[in-house]
Amino acid sequence: MWRSFCAGITAILAGCAAPAPMPPVAAVDLDRFMGDWYVIAHIPSWPERNAYDAVESYRLLPDGRVQTDFRYRDGSFDAPVDTMHPVATVRPDTGNAVWGMQFIWPIKAEYVIAYLDEGYQTTIIGRSKRDYVWIMARVPCLDDAVYADLLRRVTALGYTESPRKVPQRCDR
Repeated sequence: MWRSFCAGITAILAGCAAPAPMPPVAAVDLDRFMGDWYVIAHIPSWPERNAYDAVESYRLLPDGRVQTDFRYRDGSFDAPVDTMHPVATVRPDTGNAVWGMQFIWPIKAEYVIAYLDEGYQTTIIGRSKRDYVWIMARVPCLDDAVYADLLRRVTALGYTESPRKVPQRCDR
């Protein structure tokens, strides 16, 4: 009886354990990472759940933080542009791959560069909670095979929800 009770408690506690940390890439050259990234697909935060034409732009500030400008249209290509302007702090000793993204003081949301191709053309940003993810690229639209590979990588990172493909104008 006691063993069954202990086994049950252990199973319950294991179910309550925090998810595994999101594995970051080994190193990010911040200068190369800066610039515009089109959001190709995401498991979105609430404000961006109906985003069209979403673009995340990064600019390195003199103090080492990263100014982020996120612009998107809410619900259609014809909607006015909405923007958000969080500032990220690169966490020390993470190879520049883990950031604290601050939308509202004093809260810094985890932001992990979990995949980055060698040419700095595609990236996946994730979180340990596996609640949000962003697939981004330097161009607004990707080849189907490249997109499928990125989706496989998201699944391999432990995400169970399928990302929403963000409508982008491919004629840019």
